[in-house]
Amino acid sequence: MLDINFIRENKEKVKKGVAAKQLDPKMVDEVLELDERRRKLIVEAEELRAKRNKAAGEKDIEEGRKIKEELKKIEPELAKAQEEFKKAINGIPNLPADDVKEGKDESQNEILRKEGKIKEFDFEPKDHLVLGEALDIIDVERAAKVSGTRFGYLKGDAALLEFALIQLAMETLLKEGFIPVIPPVLIKKEMMGAMGYLEHGGEDDMYVFDKDGLVLVGTSEQAIGPMHAGEVLDGKKLPLRYVGFSSCFRRESGSYGKDTRGIIRVHQFDKVEMFSFTKAEDSDKEHEYLLSLEEKLFKALEIPYRVVKMCSGDLGAPAARKYDLEAWMPGQDTYREVTSTSSCTDFQARRLNIKYKDGDKTGYVHTLNGTAFAIGRAIVAILENYQQEDGSFTAPEVLRKWMSR
Repeated sequence: MLDINFIRENKEKVKKGVAAKQLDPKMVDEVLELDERRRKLIVEAEELRAKRNKAAGEKDIEEGRKIKEELKKIEPELAKAQEEFKKAINGIPNLPADDVKEGKDESQNEILRKEGKIKEFDFEPKDHLVLGEALDIIDVERAAKVSGTRFGYLKGDAALLEFALIQLAMETLLKEGFIPVIPPVLIKKEMMGAMGYLEHGGEDDMYVFDKDGLVLVGTSEQAIGPMHAGEVLDGKKLPLRYVGFSSCFRRESGSYGKDTRGIIRVHQFDKVEMFSFTKAEDSDKEHEYLLSLEEKLFKALEIPYRVVKMCSGDLGAPAARKYDLEAWMPGQDTYREVTSTSSCTDFQARRLNIKYKDGDKTGYVHTLNGTAFAIGRAIVAILENYQQEDGSFTAPEVLRKWMSR
């Protein structure tokens, strides 16, 4: 969440940032109105409690009884006001960073640079599903029979590619000092809310188990971020970096038939995810560092890509800045998103109450996340870029030591 003091002192700036994210800036006025009402009730309740204590000290039973009745009326009002305020302030998204371009949607994102040479084929390149089905390594038909649409079986060399990609990511990131972690894929709804993903329709894209109060993660970061909820981290040990592996689950409720072919946009997929806790002054540097690691991994695969910076309207609620890596997909004759990295500043840390202490200095940490590999999409990029004329494919050289056949 944003600091309420910051909102009070920077009302117009906050409204501008909310509008830049294509949300209604009137929510800022609502928050301030609820804040004023809440503070007024807090003062009234505190004054009554002080009078009650005084009456008790003076053994004024009649006055004490009268004050008790007044508190019975005001305390439920205060509890309701507090709850309404909390819900309203949680609806305000993180503000776009100053260097983020204002824009309505993905059509206004910035292409920063392109890397790698696009291969010229002597034949008409096929897309990943044609290749995968012919090689019997991707099976969406049987997955549909078992689980429904937007699922897939990875078999044979596709399954081996997954494990090889995980090994490459882990080998690379462990050398960088990342701590490996296998997080739970079911987390408490309150923790998902604290990460900032439930508001503004976010819950519609999640598998929520109301009976148990649990949510399936849509990305590993959603389980890694809350690990240190309510803790004070040692500032001297920051940045604290994790690399997590997990399956991820999304309803894809807002895609409306987009990318239904193959394994580009599915309900279940695996990811290797980076997550950093850092100080505010190191946050921007850390964001560029995570981006550099994503680029390092795709350069190792020798797959052409471009770096795209999201405009304000294409940022999720928690993100202040976000970069995508889009790999060239020759079978689709276009670039497609394969990884992303976001800076969430102290937005999530305030909700999760994660602070750091370094000597006399304390503050909320900044949280950042970055995809090492979204496995399915990386496999798609490999199949399409490394396909051969006979319909087979070769594995990138960097992965071959982990491929058993």
